[in-house]
Amino acid sequence: MKILKTILSWIYGAVIVIRHRLYDWGVFKSHTFDIPIVCIGNITVGGTGKTPMAELLLSSLSSTYNIALLSRGYGRRTKGYREVQTTDSYLDVGDEPLQMKLKFSNTLVVVAEDRVKAIQRIRQEHPDINLIVMDDGFQHRSVKPKVNIIILDATRPVESDYLLPRGRLRDIKSRLAAGHFFMVSKCPDTMTPLDRRLWHNKLRTIAYQKVYFSKLEPLPIAPLFNFANREPVDYASQAILMAGIGSPRGFVSAAEMRFTVVDKYIVGDHHRYNVDDINAILALHKRHPRAIILMTEKDAVKLRRSNNLPESLRRAMYYQPVEMSFIEGPDQDFIGKLIAEIEHTGNDRELTKKHVE
Repeated sequence: MKILKTILSWIYGAVIVIRHRLYDWGVFKSHTFDIPIVCIGNITVGGTGKTPMAELLLSSLSSTYNIALLSRGYGRRTKGYREVQTTDSYLDVGDEPLQMKLKFSNTLVVVAEDRVKAIQRIRQEHPDINLIVMDDGFQHRSVKPKVNIIILDATRPVESDYLLPRGRLRDIKSRLAAGHFFMVSKCPDTMTPLDRRLWHNKLRTIAYQKVYFSKLEPLPIAPLFNFANREPVDYASQAILMAGIGSPRGFVSAAEMRFTVVDKYIVGDHHRYNVDDINAILALHKRHPRAIILMTEKDAVKLRRSNNLPESLRRAMYYQPVEMSFIEGPDQDFIGKLIAEIEHTGNDRELTKKHVE
């Protein structure tokens, strides 16, 4: 099986290289626009922290720019261009775009498969928009962003990983040269200055590239449904964990530090919950009736309007919001440098490798 996966990863890599060459040679067109576009992406599959980064940008830049967030809306049952509303179902717009629309209700959130046509439509229908944040768009070279922010998981260094399907890389490592900012996410508290220096040396191949380090900070948990006579939650309480995200390890480990975890219900990323899932969770809660059911914020978006939840589950359900926090230097340094890059009016940066001190 390993040999087969290795062969398939070689084939996949060859296709990716050819595709990039066709863009580099101008056979496939990369479109530029008269509006700055900040792209958040990665070169691996699974959760690296793109959504917390998008939320950080929306909260930090909304006072400076009129922002539109553009996403594909992965897993939605609809097609084409759609502006996300707070009343939408995640099935129609995707779980992550809806999560961000619920948090930033005044922000234009758009889902579309064709990023080029979507940007053109945003420009036509919303002329007040002066910045587009493109979520998970690094592989979509049909759009040439002004700034690329690449998120890398500190627990899965790319240099020791392999292309799909042998590993988790969905793009070739040399594409890191197209990054303007690197955000190393999920950094452990034990990360040393030497560790950070090694990351700097591995990532910065171009003088203007910048590297930042972050972790996902748990915020106070919140009830999924409001009840007037709900008992307060003690952080020594029992908890059943529930997660349908790309990389649940961080969520699980953080919860285990704050609660007595008695059981888990872990499903795949972008999972669509059905009656069987609800029955399975109900069975776990009957086994541990004193436990709360703690889920990720993305799972809360999916279940917030479910009509199949008995009251016993609704009373027990809580979700865990998180935010991206920096572990080296103030976040305003990142935001300030990002704004400077967005406002840069000189010639396009030349992406050629050179020695970095």
